[in-house]
Amino acid sequence: MYYAIILLTMVVLPIFSISAELATTTGIGGFLAVSIKWFAFWAVGVRLLLAGITQIWKPGFTLKSILGVDEPRAYIIARELGFANTSIGLAGLLSMLFSSWTLPVAFIGGVFLGLAGINHLRRPHRGMRETVAMASDLWGSAVLLLAFVMNLF
Repeated sequence: MYYAIILLTMVVLPIFSISAELATTTGIGGFLAVSIKWFAFWAVGVRLLLAGITQIWKPGFTLKSILGVDEPRAYIIARELGFANTSIGLAGLLSMLFSSWTLPVAFIGGVFLGLAGINHLRRPHRGMRETVAMASDLWGSAVLLLAFVMNLF
């Protein structure tokens, strides 16, 4: 289930949503606006909200299954991360209702995912789930920050 959620929210659903909307939009400006909108929604909104809810309700999943930490006393830290993920994820979802939020959400989500990806990258003994988290974090960060920067010009 973990791998399916990552694949869907970071690749499949954003590309599908972008493609569907581009059928009615033209030009590079339209492409950038549509891309940033849907990556902010799926990669930041849906993915981080799902991660946050999981970290709040099942902190052991993140700790044991992704980070390889088997320490119940660390649950409080995973829950704190869950609060941050939930907050950023909700902003990503709300960016669909408040279009002026799209660029800030892309920037905040891009920085957050980039820093998380770099943090995973620094760990030499990653398991498969952490490697997938790292790759998807770095991918999401690159897409969001590139779209953000390109939108500035």
